[in-house]
Amino acid sequence: MASSILAKTERKKIVFPTKKELSEAMAEYTAKLSAKFCKKRGYFTVVLSGGDLISWLSELLKPKYQESIEWSKWHIFWVDERVVPLDHKDSNYKLALDGFLYKVPIPIANINAIDQDCAALGDAKCAAQLYEECLKRLVNRNIIRTYKSSGFPQFDLQILGMGLDGHMASLFPEHYQIKDKANLVTYITDSPKPPSKRITFTLPVINCASYNLMAVCDEAPADAVAEVFNDNFNYPAARLTADEEAIWFLDQAAASKLSSQ
Repeated sequence: MASSILAKTERKKIVFPTKKELSEAMAEYTAKLSAKFCKKRGYFTVVLSGGDLISWLSELLKPKYQESIEWSKWHIFWVDERVVPLDHKDSNYKLALDGFLYKVPIPIANINAIDQDCAALGDAKCAAQLYEECLKRLVNRNIIRTYKSSGFPQFDLQILGMGLDGHMASLFPEHYQIKDKANLVTYITDSPKPPSKRITFTLPVINCASYNLMAVCDEAPADAVAEVFNDNFNYPAARLTADEEAIWFLDQAAASKLSSQ
C-alpha cells in the first residue's frame, strides 16, 4: 500500500447565521450527494462521527428527504468509535442508531459497527484490526471504492466534527496516531477525552474521501477554528483535505475569531 498519497483540495468554508440554518444546509448537502452517488454507482457510503452531528442530521428526517433519498443504497461507517459495549451511552453507534438510523429505512446489514465482542471486552487493538478487515472486505465487494492507486478506501461523504483542542475523529494533538500512514484504522488507549479507548480512521483514509464536511458550532471551539484557518498543523483538523471537496460549515459563533468571515 502506498502510504504517501493523500488527496489535496483547498479548504473552503460557509458561515451560517444560526445552528438551525447550518443543520438545514448539511441535510441538503448530504441529500444531493446521495442522489449523485446512487445514480452514478448504486451505492452511497457515508461516514459519521459522534456528538452533536447526529442531532443536526435529524433534518434528513423531514418528509422531503424521507421520500426522495434512496436509503436502501446507503452504507454507514464510523470515522471513530469509543471501545465500549454497543448499547453503552458513550457509543457513537448507539447515538446514531437512536437519534437517526432507526428512523430511516437503511438496511441493518448496511450499518457497519465495530465488532461487538471486542467492544464489550474493551479491546481497542482487536476492534481496530477487525474494523480494518471489514473495510477491506467491502472494498473487495466494490461497495467501497479505492483512491486511485493508493489502495486506501475512498468514501463518498464523511461528516466530521472538531474538538476544542483541534482534534478530529480520534486523532489528537501530540499523539502518534496522527502520523500513522500504514494502517486504515488505528487505536488509542489514552485518549485525552474520555472514554480512553477508541478506534479511528487514519489521516490518509480520512483525506481520501471524495467529500469531507466538517461542521462546527458554538463559541467554545472558535479559537481552534481560527488556528485551523491560520494553518496551525499542530491542530489535526487543520490537516483535513479531500479528493473533491473539503468544506467547513460554521455557525456565526464558531467563526467569530476568524479574521475575515
